[in-house]
Amino acid sequence: MKELELIGYLGPSATFTEQAVKTFFPNSLRKSYDTIPSCIDATELGEVDATVVPLENTIEGSVNLTLDYLIHEQPLRIVGEIVIPIRQHLMVHPTYHNNLEAIERVYSHPHAIAQCHKFLHKTCPQAKIEYMTSTGAAAEYVSKHPDQPIAAIANELAAPEYGLNIARHNIHDFDNNHTRFVVLHKSTLALEVEGLHTLGYKTTLMITLPSDQAGALHQVLSAFAWRKLNLSKIESRPMKTGLGNYFFIIDIEQQIDDVLIPGAIAELEALGCSVKVLGSYPYF
Repeated sequence: MKELELIGYLGPSATFTEQAVKTFFPNSLRKSYDTIPSCIDATELGEVDATVVPLENTIEGSVNLTLDYLIHEQPLRIVGEIVIPIRQHLMVHPTYHNNLEAIERVYSHPHAIAQCHKFLHKTCPQAKIEYMTSTGAAAEYVSKHPDQPIAAIANELAAPEYGLNIARHNIHDFDNNHTRFVVLHKSTLALEVEGLHTLGYKTTLMITLPSDQAGALHQVLSAFAWRKLNLSKIESRPMKTGLGNYFFIIDIEQQIDDVLIPGAIAELEALGCSVKVLGSYPYF
């Protein structure tokens, strides 16, 4: 496998994405970017060897920005996946007196805010919600405004990174909250992660159905079913070409082979579907 020396990620420091990068590539250099599109663009432009971005969350579902940008803008390959447990904490500047009822604004990524809805509604109902590009960016903002009655929602690493106090631990609504992160690369490669055990393999396909054909989705699923290919996910996304035009993202719980998956793809194309392989990769 080609050595991946520089990895891009959604920053700044101490985001959950950086935590995933440290797990995936403990010995590689890291470079943070402010947005998911800029992370993906950096890999396409050769600024980094690969990038790690969030793809799906247990509570909030798919990260649509990641999916849409991969499909419509920069078609990189998915070469690996890791799932990270998500633990959210409410943080304030050390000079703040920790009176949560006086907090006027809470900063974080939209997914993090949604994951802590019950806590915010019960404990800080007066606080205005301010969305940031990442949890790390929220913590950084609070650290730079010590004179304001504000707080951030972020992971535990962000507190020492930005000199904040954790006012409340584990404020997420659900304990089984996890986020699925993927490694993106310009081409297919055999990703190996030192110290991590491969749990299995997935193949992700993008499928566009033929227009105005009754039973098309049933025929698509049948192509996988009779081959006993297990689908772990099927999701529709708009094509952005008009109302009612969708493509489907399908995850198959198997590495691409020489017979079953190519046979299913050939059958789908014979039905008039357009099929694109987004990646066949290990998950850890």
